[in-house]
Order: sequence, then structure tokens, then C-alpha cells
Amino acid sequence: MLLGVLSLGAVFLFPLWQITLDAAQFPGGLKMHIWINKISGSEKNIIQNINILNHYIGMQYIEPDSIPELKYFPIVAYAMMALGLISLAINKAWTYLSWFILIAILGALGIYDFYLWLYDYGHNLDPKAPIKVEGMTYMPPLLGEKDLLNFYVTSYPHLGSGFLGLSSLLALAAFWVKRKS
Repeated sequence: MLLGVLSLGAVFLFPLWQITLDAAQFPGGLKMHIWINKISGSEKNIIQNINILNHYIGMQYIEPDSIPELKYFPIVAYAMMALGLISLAINKAWTYLSWFILIAILGALGIYDFYLWLYDYGHNLDPKAPIKVEGMTYMPPLLGEKDLLNFYVTSYPHLGSGFLGLSSLLALAAFWVKRKS
């Protein structure tokens, strides 16, 4: 269980998700990293560059300071780490299982919230945008790859998501071991 709590702490050290925009005019692509508390990328001005591109198709600007999840998700992670330590102190199988269920639910809700953000950014376009393609939406894939005009977009979990998944699996393993003993 302690390893599970420590693994959860890794979400502060590694991005949770990476979205890459590949196009001929951007060798190596534009990589946007979504962390639990910030958005960064492969270069210093990644958000500014993506916002410039998004302007042409009418997508709203990505403004990390206006995304409330980047403020409260870290609090949720710290609270889950504290609950993990409390369940470790109680040292009962039901506490490990409860922690696993709670983190699994929160993870699913986080992915759903991310989907809603992607949907909003890709569908709620400015009608005065310089480039309009009838019937076209620009929602990046939640998971996978997609062609969006001249961009090939990939969207996959990053190391932070791996550690988040590992933390839940370690809690489940702690439950199983404690239940057997």
C-alpha cells in the first residue's frame, strides 16, 4: 500500500497525458503535456503556438489558469495520498479495497472530464474563424490517432497515468495479500 501511495505521488513528477500534433511545417511535431497541475510541452511556447494555430479554425484559447481542474486535481491527489496512508495505518483489507475503489472511480471521472474538455474545444468553434470546413469538428482523440486537416494528432497516456494505474493495482494487491493473511 505504501508503494501505491508513493506511485500516486509520481503524478506530480510526470505528465499524465501527451497530445502530439504532427505536420510537415512542424518537424518533430508539437507535443503538449498535460500534468495534474499544469500544461507544458516540447518547447517553451507550446501553448502560444497551439493557440495561434487554433485561432485559424476557431478553437478557443488554451488558458491553463482558467482550467479549474489544474487547481483542484492536485488537492484530490494529496487527499488520496493521505487516505492511502490512513488506510495503511489501519492496515485492514477493507481499507485497501476502499482506497482502490475510490481511486478507480476518481480516475474514471478524470478521464471523462478530459473527454468533455476535448469535446468542448473541438466542437464549440468560433463562427468567425478564418478557416471553416463544413461539418468538420476538430476534437483530438481521447485515446488514439486522428487526421485533423493537415495535422496528424495522437493522444496517449504518459508516465503519470502509468504511475496512477500502478498505484491502484498496488492497492488492489495490498487488499489481496491482506485478505489472504
